Amino acid sequence: MRKPLSPLGETEMEILNHVWEIGEASVTDIHEKIKEYREIAYTTVMTIMKNLSDKEYLKYRQDGRSYIYSAAIQPNDVRFSLIDRLVDKVFKGSPKDLVQTLVQSENLSDEERLEIKQLIEKLGDE
Repeated sequence: MRKPLSPLGETEMEILNHVWEIGEASVTDIHEKIKEYREIAYTTVMTIMKNLSDKEYLKYRQDGRSYIYSAAIQPNDVRFSLIDRLVDKVFKGSPKDLVQTLVQSENLSDEERLEIKQLIEKLGDE
């Protein structure tokens, strides 16, 4: 069976981002955050947070009758892992092709292109 491009679903990633942003959060905290911009069932958030804990992306402690979740994995660790998979599966292992695609993207502003260029130049100096 082929591995998916990402081990995380879209809503899983959304919840992880909120936990990273808040630091520690209950299901209610995350549910309220997401409800600011879209509808989602409380039980859906609860199930996904439990699944993220089972996958070892989140850890939790009990506080009375509530569970308080926090990150078990730091954002950069997840990002690097996802980028590695993306490079392997989409760009046949070529980070250069990924960067080239990003730089040629019509979604980048001139300012963003300049920042990328400066970052690459800075990396070359090191």
